Amino acid sequence: MNYWLVKSEPFKYSWDKFLQEGATFWDGVRNYQARNNLKAMSKGDLVLFYHSNEGLQVVGIAKVVKEFYQDPTTEDKNWVVVDLKPYKTLKKPVTLVQIKSDELLQEIGLVKQGRLSVMSLKPEEFDRIVELGS
Repeated sequence: MNYWLVKSEPFKYSWDKFLQEGATFWDGVRNYQARNNLKAMSKGDLVLFYHSNEGLQVVGIAKVVKEFYQDPTTEDKNWVVVDLKPYKTLKKPVTLVQIKSDELLQEIGLVKQGRLSVMSLKPEEFDRIVELGS
């Protein structure tokens, strides 16, 4: 199993909206590194859901339920989506400030490559964030 983090601005697509809908395809990725991360996702992988710009916090965990396919919002064959379902809401959100101040998370993409919208996580990074949110 692999671990990931995806970012969404809550005013565009929030965790609450995701819970309400029960599933979504993760679209709108227009960065090649982020697109390659979508392509590397496998069914069953776990994905941290991060509110960017407002909130700046990890709020929940999603699960990949369908591997990459053509992004239906564009005809450009370069872009793909994956299907995600909500898996678990964190008991307490984990803020970017907490992540940046945790010595176990200093190498996480969220700290090193803050603008990347889809990033991989090491299992220990994923576990630490989940622990902080328990």
